[in-house]
Amino acid sequence: MKAVVAAFAVSALVAASGAAASGELDAVMGKALFERDWVPAPTSTDASDGLGPLFAARSCAGCHAGPTLAARFTDAPKGRIAGRGFVIRFGDADGRPDPLYGHMLQQQAVQGMRPEGRVVLLASADPAKGYTYDLDLMRGDLDQATRVSARLAPPIVGRALLEQIDGDAVLGHADPGDLDGDGVSGRPRIVDGVLGRYGWKAQSTSLEAQIADAFAVDIGLSSALRPFPHGDCTALEPDCSAAPTGASERYDGHELSPEIVELVAAYVRSLKSPAAKDDEASVALFASTGCATCHVPEMPGWDGGMIAAHTDLLLHDMGEALDDGVGEPGVASAEWRTAPLIGMAPISGRRYLHDGRAATIDAAIRAHGGEASAALSRYLSLSDEEQQALAAYVESL
Repeated sequence: MKAVVAAFAVSALVAASGAAASGELDAVMGKALFERDWVPAPTSTDASDGLGPLFAARSCAGCHAGPTLAARFTDAPKGRIAGRGFVIRFGDADGRPDPLYGHMLQQQAVQGMRPEGRVVLLASADPAKGYTYDLDLMRGDLDQATRVSARLAPPIVGRALLEQIDGDAVLGHADPGDLDGDGVSGRPRIVDGVLGRYGWKAQSTSLEAQIADAFAVDIGLSSALRPFPHGDCTALEPDCSAAPTGASERYDGHELSPEIVELVAAYVRSLKSPAAKDDEASVALFASTGCATCHVPEMPGWDGGMIAAHTDLLLHDMGEALDDGVGEPGVASAEWRTAPLIGMAPISGRRYLHDGRAATIDAAIRAHGGEASAALSRYLSLSDEEQQALAAYVESL
């Protein structure tokens, strides 16, 4: 398989020719795959086709604008906003996808096929929201139970840290019944007996599983982990179901080999976290407001060390403001896995929270509710200088 990767990533491999360890070479090949534009089937090689038939992006890099900045919002003519890494999710309160549109609006399609719709982002006069959008559905109406949610592609820098956190430590930190009475009742998400770690609602148990999910739903490429050659297309989209796929005997009937997923994971694992700001006063302020209750600065790792990711990996009810109505099996629509605070710098075009409503850390904090209500109250009681110091600390992570 590595020879196949080399066939379309020669320049990247040459650049890595001095790499001493195979892990470094794997990361370079994974980066080439991460940036690769996939094409529709059939083609003369099964190492590059299988796109769609309906899809949100042609490559991983199509949504992830960079390691520390995934989604990016930029101004466009006529009051519009260009939102790279911005997608629309569908689902009901129990996590069932829309019968027609599936889990996500696919705004692109292979030649000769109609996409599912379009989203136009517009600048909002409300600074707390930042944008509005018009949704144009092209294949019919949504089911009455279906709700619509905007989602952003998260940064990928430092995400390998999440798999290094000791699962027993996560379970030990959970308090689903709020036995200590602090108003915080985080609970783990268990998927097929394994702790969920990745995704806005902890739906993926490993980095490879998260990558396979993105390949399947966003690009329409199947793998052994996600054996869906037609991606997110549904039974009510017969044109999608009848389209050719890139399924290959070489890959056991899938469009991606296990090694492709592993190489992309190797690239993500190579992206180290930026050094956190060494400011004892800000660290103490972060703890005293209660932010550190969920955004735990350090959790025990499998190897006995401490993992600095500022998350407990638990699901928390974040209140009405962050309730988008779209649940997942066993996860309420207001519940979200504590987002790791890694790569938080306010780069141009950066937005915060699952839907990008917040242009600043301050706005993101003010949107917190539910189990974070007490922490929000403490934050609001701080002086302007203290609030700015706390926001600056988070931005340094």
